[in-house]
Amino acid sequence: MADNNFRALQSANKGKTYFLLASMGVLTWLVAYAAMTYFGVGTASTMVPMAVGFALIGVWGSYYGSDKLVLTMTGAKLITREDAPELFNVIEEVVIASGLPMPKVAIVEDSAPNAFATGRNPEHALIAFTTRILEVMDRDELQGVIAHEMSHVANRDTLVSAVAATTAGAIAILSDFLTRMMWFGGGRDRDRGGNSNPLALVFSLVILILAPLAAMLLKSAISRKREALADATAVSFTRNPAGLRKALEVLAADSTVVRQKSNAVAHIWIESPLDGQTVSKLFSTHPPIQERIATLKAMESLGPAGE
Repeated sequence: MADNNFRALQSANKGKTYFLLASMGVLTWLVAYAAMTYFGVGTASTMVPMAVGFALIGVWGSYYGSDKLVLTMTGAKLITREDAPELFNVIEEVVIASGLPMPKVAIVEDSAPNAFATGRNPEHALIAFTTRILEVMDRDELQGVIAHEMSHVANRDTLVSAVAATTAGAIAILSDFLTRMMWFGGGRDRDRGGNSNPLALVFSLVILILAPLAAMLLKSAISRKREALADATAVSFTRNPAGLRKALEVLAADSTVVRQKSNAVAHIWIESPLDGQTVSKLFSTHPPIQERIATLKAMESLGPAGE
């Protein structure tokens, strides 16, 4: 029964991710339509590819070098089995259960318990742990954390994040440029087939102004669904929801925050270093940790997988 439960959670979160990604596509189409309505087909047909191109160059460049980039930003140092044989033993258990290749392993010198995974695919994956998380967690808890991070690798969450970031970036670039054109560059070129309906023009203006905010909300929602999916996938690897649940309780009870807490890498940590600092939960990259704990408790109550 528990097996069916976490598989249902996996399926639900995957479905919600696909819906949110499709919503990003619809939003992109709306921005392009608004641009064509306000400025005419000529301007929009030039600006849309340019915006997409700029976003692709920035985000996909980061995607392909994600492991090296994140190592630099977080100060993580690669280690070998000789440096931490017990840690490698637990990682190898999860690797066997998941069927994934062995990732690179790194340590971040930090007084806050946390961990993250990165890498463009399973063959280039890296998982990292702060020194503090290795001090405060027992073997079961650490196994739950490792399974969560390996789940991000298995679910190709770096790829999903790159797609979401590319789309959101293109929307932001296009909307910003076209809005500036509205205020400073003069009106539409009516000779290019633009719509002269005042209501349509106002509607287009509203879309171009609000689209970047909507894209940011969708990107955050996608990140939250991938975190929930990673929790469910981790249980499918370990068959032990209590391990990850206890690990999250340890994280919830500790108020210290990793030193590297910028928006650029906040989404990769198992517990967001920005929790409690965001203006709204709508912009959070992670579900509330107490909700994650409650979900895992509910899975525990169903008993071992297969019962």
